[in-house]
Amino acid sequence: MLTQTLAFIGGGNMARSLIGGLIAQGLPATQITVSDPMESQRAHLQRDYGVHVTANNETACAAQIIVLAVKPQELRQVAEQLRRHIASHRPLIISVAAGIRASDLHHWLGLPVVRTMPNRPALNSCGVTGMYASPEVPTAQRELAERIMNAVGTSVWVEQETLIDAVTAVSGSGPAYFFLLMELLEAAGVAQGLPEATARKLAIETAYGAGMMAHHGSDAPATLRAQVTSKGGTTAAALAIFEAQGLKNTVFAAVQAAADRSAELAVLLGGNKG
Repeated sequence: MLTQTLAFIGGGNMARSLIGGLIAQGLPATQITVSDPMESQRAHLQRDYGVHVTANNETACAAQIIVLAVKPQELRQVAEQLRRHIASHRPLIISVAAGIRASDLHHWLGLPVVRTMPNRPALNSCGVTGMYASPEVPTAQRELAERIMNAVGTSVWVEQETLIDAVTAVSGSGPAYFFLLMELLEAAGVAQGLPEATARKLAIETAYGAGMMAHHGSDAPATLRAQVTSKGGTTAAALAIFEAQGLKNTVFAAVQAAADRSAELAVLLGGNKG
């Protein structure tokens, strides 16, 4: 169990999911402070979790661990305001803001950071988070950051920050790809004559079951696919169409486009100017 005090700058969905996960793992709510400018947001957080709340970022940043959970376009201003208030006690800084590079955060804050890329299933405690730490972040702080992010799922480390763009493309944006496949399977089922509600349930529950098999088993997805594909059967017929229609190339191109956009946003939202 964590013994450090923890502050969230921003009390939106990702902050709420982390707070809920950490409290469920035994972290006392009294060790958590959340700073958010919206009075209604603060009231909900205090009511739902029993945490300390404030509208003042400077008050919150006295904590030993600070999670930056504000919108990316607001992060530079927030970070620069916090800089002089964290210089003396040098807390662990974790960013969950998409698209902001660790080097930019370090420049704005004056401290090295752990940059993370969680995905939306973290809201249901089944997310996966890509993590990168500046070389100056001590091992103990890296381990602490991982424990915090694992409160809402699991995590993986990358040793080069540029790989966060690939993480974003695969897992950050990835849920939308699976939702699209479910959406298309539902529509295809309806086209085959199934009632919409039936087609939707079949698509969603099949996706859930396949995910559970991959999650709990040790076999690679390629192996699992082969196990449910009989030669000359219905699955083989469907997979042959996927191959003929170029699904592999489409997926590769889509992930590349997402990674490229992630890199572009890092330049637009960051930049060590000023």
